[in-house]
Amino acid sequence: MSRATRRIVLAVLTALGAVLAAALPAAACAVCYGDPDSAMSAGLNNAVLFLLGVVAVVQGGFVALFLSIRRRARERARRKASLEVIEGGAH
Repeated sequence: MSRATRRIVLAVLTALGAVLAAALPAAACAVCYGDPDSAMSAGLNNAVLFLLGVVAVVQGGFVALFLSIRRRARERARRKASLEVIEGGAH
């Protein structure tokens, strides 16, 4: 390693050490640390269920879209197969 590279690595490691040393411990909320029967816990549980419902509705929409595309493609193929090619015609 060159001298300049060592200085850069040392500076980055020093800055990283300073950031880690200055970090404060995270304070847990009522859901993670406190009362599981609190209003905040109930609200977060309801929010999770609501978002799962939203995901299910969106996925259901995609399934309906692809089923509709498949139905239309089959109908189009059936109509195309029912057409007859007329041989001859006007000269």
